[in-house]
This record gives sequence, structure tokens and C-alpha cells, in this order.
Amino acid sequence: MKISELISKLDYHFNDEHGQAVTDPDRARALLDVEIQDITNDSRKIRQDSLFFCIAGAQFDGHDFALQAVEQGAKALVVEKDLDLGEAARDAVIIRVYDSRYAMAFISAAWFGNPASRMKIIGVTGTKGKTTTTYMVRSILQSAGFNVGLIGTIETLYGDVRIPSANTTPESLTLQKIFKDMADAGVEAVVMEVSSQALMLHRTQGFIFDYGIFTNLSPDHVGPGEHKDFEDYKNCKGLLFKQCRVGIVNGDDKYTDEVLEGHTCSVERFGLGAGNDLRAEDLALIHKPGELGVSFRVSGLMDFAAEVTTPGRFSVYNALCAIAICRHFGVTTENIRKALLEVKVRGRIEMIPVSDEFTLMIDYAHNAMALESLLTTLREYNPNRLVSVFGCGGNRAKSRRFEMGEVSGRLADLTVITSDNPRFEEPLDIIADIRTGISRTGGRFIEIPDRKEAIAWSIHNGQPGDIIILAGKGHEDYQEIKGVKYPMDERDLIRDILAEDAAKAGQ
Repeated sequence: MKISELISKLDYHFNDEHGQAVTDPDRARALLDVEIQDITNDSRKIRQDSLFFCIAGAQFDGHDFALQAVEQGAKALVVEKDLDLGEAARDAVIIRVYDSRYAMAFISAAWFGNPASRMKIIGVTGTKGKTTTTYMVRSILQSAGFNVGLIGTIETLYGDVRIPSANTTPESLTLQKIFKDMADAGVEAVVMEVSSQALMLHRTQGFIFDYGIFTNLSPDHVGPGEHKDFEDYKNCKGLLFKQCRVGIVNGDDKYTDEVLEGHTCSVERFGLGAGNDLRAEDLALIHKPGELGVSFRVSGLMDFAAEVTTPGRFSVYNALCAIAICRHFGVTTENIRKALLEVKVRGRIEMIPVSDEFTLMIDYAHNAMALESLLTTLREYNPNRLVSVFGCGGNRAKSRRFEMGEVSGRLADLTVITSDNPRFEEPLDIIADIRTGISRTGGRFIEIPDRKEAIAWSIHNGQPGDIIILAGKGHEDYQEIKGVKYPMDERDLIRDILAEDAAKAGQ
């Protein structure tokens, strides 16, 4: 593909090998005609006549590898700094842009033939609810006969393809490749999580979202390597609504108007409040053996009775959001109601049937804010006991351990402190920090460092009417110890425990 086709939507100029702007129009025209055989931002993947993106990252600066890239065969470089590479780069095409990541998004889209234009793209942003909402949307649209792709925190899904995720939102080059593969496979709609980091780092530039979704906002992802403060976090969320055609937002969230500031899209609001376009009314908690849920009435832009098989008001918000999206696809109320009852999200309030007497669930709540929200929601179901089983990750802020311990001690009737991903720390040291947090509350707790043993104890000591929550691991299927990720899926642990119990009973 010619360079002219790759950079047609960018502001740029060409530099020479010494970092000076190319002013000769004949030379500039010649550079536009240069053919590129591949594009990459990984210096290890450079091949002959490729284009290399020099990205200034948190750990490495791709500009430091610019000369090496040329020596390895790169025909073109995209840079955001003026580099003096010397005579060795005399024949290289050096494309100077303001932001290399931004340029990479547009060049990647062009390289793969702008695949997003062949599908409807739904982007979901917010602090909480992104993962659940995307799975709900996928379930509803698929039940209505649409071929749907999903990109998110847990995995990328389309057809029979399942790819575990490294990031919530992939880097732009990877994302455009996924889009192309999905479009080639006949995918009609893509629903994807859009993180604030992705928006900040321009991973989702190069195309327009058909629908931009805002779930909610609360302080999170503020600190080194993330956002400098909450204002920056909030502003990055708002970028989505300057890059979509229709914005569908939580009208009850106190930050919604600030997130929408400067938006360029039409806007619809969902929520429980009377001023929303799509509303949920007459909420009623459902508590069946081994199952928690909520029933409600959808009103406003649609009118029907619905039910979700996950607990709490936030589950209703997630469902309303999904309904608001799928309304634009002409999905019938019958398909919506059926899909809401069937949707399951791995590691997000995931009910695991082990007994008709008590409820056991797995959830990804791995910080104090998420754990408090979850336990507060479960309290509304008036359990006999609320049992919280969790640990904390090693090589992370100790404050998280104290905070989670305090939350569990205050809101749970019993906390089972166990191990999570100790990484390079000693599990007992992490447990001691959690104990410190719980001790401030006077809450009851026991310590069982081995996670399988902790889960087994919780099951064996479950009482009628208990709600037991295994928090922190969620969708993860490993435990990281001393730099090694060992297979460990809580669902497998539970199956093994039940099988071992059955074998003992049969002896």
C-alpha cells in the first residue's frame, strides 16, 4: 500500500534523515508513492519495507529504536520527535506527526481497509458495568439473529473464535486487525469495552462509533501510569462522545453532564429517574434457591416487564443500558426478555449452583469500592449470613488490603481471608495486612491461606439462607506466585470439591 493512502487523513510533514522538514515538493511527492509491505509498533517484528511506529511508552521509547528499525529493513518511520539518524536513514521515509499513537490508529485503519465501516460499532465506557453490559448486548442481539462480535476485559469473541484479552481495549493496530477479521467473518455488529486509558492513548481513533455508551463514573484508575487526577479520568471518558453518532448515557449519574460536555452526538438517557428517555420502574428483588435477581417494568421509549438473574440496582442499570442499545437494532421485547434471563458473564456476579439451601457466587470485586458495592447490594436480600471470601494481590498498594479488610469486616457477617495472586510477596504477609483492616471493625473472620481449602470450608459450612461470595478472582483462571501463573479456576476448584465430597460419601 502506498504511503499516500496510509496518511491521507493525517496532519504531517516529511523529515529528512537529520530531522529537518522536507521542503522540496518533488521529493515529497516521491515519498508519497513509496510502497509499504507491513506496519508494526514492535521493533522485533520489523521486516523488509515495513513502516515502524515510534511510540513513546511508559517503559520504552520507540524513537530509541528508530535507527535500528531502518537497519532491519523498515522503509518508513512515524515519529513525533525530530530525530537526527544520519546517513544510514537517507532512504527512509520519515513521517513527522504530532502524536504517533494517534497517527497509528488512522494508519492502522487504512491498512486494514477501514473495516469498522462494514459493521455497527458500539463502544461502552464507564467505571463499572462495562463488561456485563457488553455481554448483555451480545446476548440480546444474537437472540434476535445478528452476528455479533465482542471485545472486552475478559476476551474477544466472534463466531467460534475466542481470544483471551491482555487489555480491556486493544492497541489500535491490534484492534483494527480484529475488526477486519470480524468483518471478513460476517460480523454485523461489534460491542466493545472502551477504557479511559484507550481513549487517552487514542486506541479507538481512526473510525466513528455508531453508539457511544456511558454507564457510570466514580473515582478509579488515578495514579502513576494511569490518570493524574479524577478530572483527567472524567475528561478522557468524555472523549467517546466526540467520536460517536449516538450517545446513550446513564441519566441518573451525577457526572453525566460533565462527561457529555462538548459532545458532538445526539443523546438518549436511561435510568430510574423520571426525566430519562428509557426508565425502569417497580423494582422487586427476586430470591430463589441458589439465585438472586430483580424484576422491573421498562417504560418510556419501550414498555414491557423484564427480569434479570443477577442482584441489585446496578444489574437493572446494566439491563436498561443494553435495552436502550438494542432498541436501535429493532429487537423485539420477546427477544430482549428471553436474552436477559439467559445471559451469563464469567466472573461477574456469577452464580454457581452447589446447594438449594444457600447461594454461592463468584465476582471480580478486587478493590474496596467494588467490594463495598457488591456486599451492600447483597445485604438487600436479607441473607441469614453474608460470607465474604477474598484475598489481595501482592506487589500492590498495601492500602488496598486495609480498605478491603475494613469493608468486609463492616459489611459481611463472616470473612474468610485467603490468598489471591501473591506474586512476589508472602501470602501470610498479605493476609496479615487484610487482618489489620478487619480488626478495626470488630468483624468476625477466619484465615485459610489455601484458596481451595477456603472455598471448601465455606461450602461445607454454608447455612440455610447464606449468601457466599468468592471475591477478587472473577474470570481469572490462574494464580500468580513468584512470577509463575499456575492454572487455578475457581469453577474447577468447586467442581473438584463437590466431586471429592461425592466420592467420600460413596465410600
